[in-house]
Order: sequence, then structure tokens, then C-alpha cells
Amino acid sequence: IYDDTFEGFLSVVFQCYAQKLNPQNICSDRHLQDVLFADKEVVATNEEHASRVWAGLQRKLTSHLDQVPYSAFLSRDEGIEMALLRFVQLAFASPVPIEGNFGDPDVLTVRKAARKVMKEAMRMLEFIRFQRTLDDIYFAPISPDYDVLPMILKHFTSRFADQQWVIYDLKRDYGFHFNKLNLEEITLTEKNFNRHNGEMPENMLQEDEAFYQSAWKGYCKHITIRERINPKLHKQHMPKRYWKFLPEKTVKL
Repeated sequence: IYDDTFEGFLSVVFQCYAQKLNPQNICSDRHLQDVLFADKEVVATNEEHASRVWAGLQRKLTSHLDQVPYSAFLSRDEGIEMALLRFVQLAFASPVPIEGNFGDPDVLTVRKAARKVMKEAMRMLEFIRFQRTLDDIYFAPISPDYDVLPMILKHFTSRFADQQWVIYDLKRDYGFHFNKLNLEEITLTEKNFNRHNGEMPENMLQEDEAFYQSAWKGYCKHITIRERINPKLHKQHMPKRYWKFLPEKTVKL
């Protein structure tokens, strides 16, 4: 049993090696269900142990796929922890990188989970829309299927380094605030925005925000070629679950 963090999971992996444990299941304390006649052990998160496991794993994976275990973990798929444990054990035991060994069911499970999480993270980069508030903070609500917010922060701290912004995950009720220098995880106690789509009330937005949103809607409308509208293909590239966050989707084409 661990604390539902990736560092906590890596601490479990460390203990499995240190104590020669062979767990039948690994689960977070948030999703723990009591099972009769089962011995349970709680593993506290240890940053040093987690760092050692992660560093060792990085040496075993190819550079362009070294984030696969973390991405797969963020899927929160049922049983992903055990699949990841076996993936790590196989990686440490193999003299060559294992990511391409799709004949192994655990490698296949981990790669599939990582791929769908990374796809969701890339969509967040495309579909995030900011609103500029009165206190000059750009606020962007999201609600991804997977907990991909930590994966996209590097992009936004680099891309918008000269602005204050908040990206907030409505589904998981947490976000990050960037103040041009530091990045801080936050949980908003007062939610002065629409809980469904994160839309801020007009009296909390900059006066020119409505103008910019209107200009953006006008641009999207005028570049649309009505004769080539393909709703099925459109939904494949821009799934409907994102539409509530996109101002341009309120425009009638």
C-alpha cells in the first residue's frame, strides 16, 4: 500500500528488491479495499529510494522512451502498478532495452497505457484556452481523462514565462500557479468560475477579454470552408468532450 504518488510507487519497487518481496497486488491508500486473509504492508514514500530506482531505470531505457513508466502510471488503469513492477523487473534483468519487446504482455500493457496518456497530454497543448482575469492572471480550466497536468507544465513555463497563469484541473480539483518565477501546486477553496466549463464571470475578467474572444471566434469562422465541413473527421481530431472549454465552438458556422 502506498500514498498514490509516483514517488510512492517507486518506493514500493525499492522495498520489493530490498526485502525480496513478491506482492500479489499494489494499490494506493485511496483505492484500498480490505481483503480477508491477506497480509498488508504500508510503504512510506522515500525520496532517496525513489530517486535510486528512477535513475537505475533511466539507464535501462532508451532516451526517447524513458518517460514511458511515468506516463503509464498516470493512466491509473486497474492493475497498472503490478504491470509496471514486472516491467521494471524485466528492464533491470535484461541486458538490452525492453521497450520494443511487444511479445511480453507487461511491456505491451505499459506501452499502451503510456501511449494514451501521452496522446491526452498532447491534446491539452492544443485545446487549452486562457481567460485573462482582473488581477492579470491567465486562467485555463481543463478536465482531461488522465492526470496529465504535470506532463504539460514544462511547455507552459517555457512558452509563457513572462506571464502569470493558472492551469486548473476541474476533475481532480487541483492546479498550478506560475508567477513568472516559481511554479506552485494549488487547490482553490473559492471557485468563482463555472464548475462545468471553468468559465469566469464577466465582472472578473479584463475589459478587453471579451474583445479578444470575439476576435478569435471571428477568425475561426472566417477561415472555415463550409463546403468542406466534415463533422465525423472533426470529432476525431477534436473530441466533443473538449468543446466546452473552447470559445470558438460557440460559433455557428
